[in-house]
Amino acid sequence: MTTDPYQSLLTHLTNCTDSEDIDKLLSALLTNKEQHDIANRIRIFDLLEQGVTQREISEQLGVGIATVSRGARAMQSHDVSALLATHRARS
Repeated sequence: MTTDPYQSLLTHLTNCTDSEDIDKLLSALLTNKEQHDIANRIRIFDLLEQGVTQREISEQLGVGIATVSRGARAMQSHDVSALLATHRARS
């Protein structure tokens, strides 16, 4: 029987009951740079939602304009409102 590893990951994350378990898992799966890039993607979503220009976001976060543009495209394709609500509640 072949299982989809991504679906296994989603199931595991769904079953995690605290952020420490999730942090340990993501630390095992992702490099520090990948973790930083994900955090920056969330910041990009937040700043775009606030109306900050892509160029300003690029300068503020020290990322390329292409990185910000990819974030903007992802935001158009996916509903990130729940993620942004959680991000803002913790900020």
